[in-house]
Amino acid sequence: MSELPHVPVLLDEVLGALDPRPGDVMIDATFGAGGYARALLARGAAVIAFDRDPDAIANGRALETGSDLRLVHDDFSGLERGVDAPVDGVVMDIGVSSMQLDQGERGFSFQADGPLDMRMSREGPSAADFLNEADEAEIADVIYAYGDEPKSRRVARAIVDARPLTRTGELAAVVRRALGHRPHDKKDPATRVFQAIRIHVNRELGELADGLVAAERVLKPGGRLAVVTFHSLEDRLVKRFLRDRSGAAPGGSRHLPQGPGGPAASFEKIGPAIKAGEDELARNPRARSATLRTARRSSAAPWVEKSV
Repeated sequence: MSELPHVPVLLDEVLGALDPRPGDVMIDATFGAGGYARALLARGAAVIAFDRDPDAIANGRALETGSDLRLVHDDFSGLERGVDAPVDGVVMDIGVSSMQLDQGERGFSFQADGPLDMRMSREGPSAADFLNEADEAEIADVIYAYGDEPKSRRVARAIVDARPLTRTGELAAVVRRALGHRPHDKKDPATRVFQAIRIHVNRELGELADGLVAAERVLKPGGRLAVVTFHSLEDRLVKRFLRDRSGAAPGGSRHLPQGPGGPAASFEKIGPAIKAGEDELARNPRARSATLRTARRSSAAPWVEKSV
């Protein structure tokens, strides 16, 4: 890992929000190529880094040797399993990593043909399993909900008619035929469909929701949270969580309605949404869709989650 496969987005802004200092213990909840972890270590903090991708963990072992880094092969919803005491900060960089997108054999992208996989953890049902076994209505619902594709039913019907699908190139071709894609179109319609299937296969929104609750539990009073998202579904979830937990939502959350005598705000100093500036966009086009949201942990107890 002498060279980073990608540049971590909004790095200066993340470091400004986390304010890492010597002696602090920070969690990098999505280790990836180690960009944030390296920067935190350079500021003198100890880092506990999580990743469910075994490749990311294996690639990070060299950085772990001789440093204040400890790698944990686990989902970031399992933060509590990997820490022994409250921590000073948590950073999350949500979604698929550049490393995963660039490896055709992982099946996350249609830019290079590969197996229709998309599993971040390399475990459980793959994208091919889902598309070849789910019924048409479920496939359509996933594509509509997670890809914002208005013609999801047409795409789902085309997928079912083309089964079995085993390669990313096959799926991309099916989607393009179903939606009438032309080579000069600005955006390939397969982009939305691939995003939707990836989110579903990896339970990304559920993992994010659980990870935010886990961060609330492991942060010490005054601990800092920084979350970088890359599409509106993720950002909306983070925004709603921080609004609810800070007491800014008049009705509270659907999990635990707030009212007189309700739970005290567990987060404070909620920062505004931050986007990349022109200089960073020129260096790193991936930052264009990134949004950073930040908050500080209050001294209140974590909220108790209730099933709905």
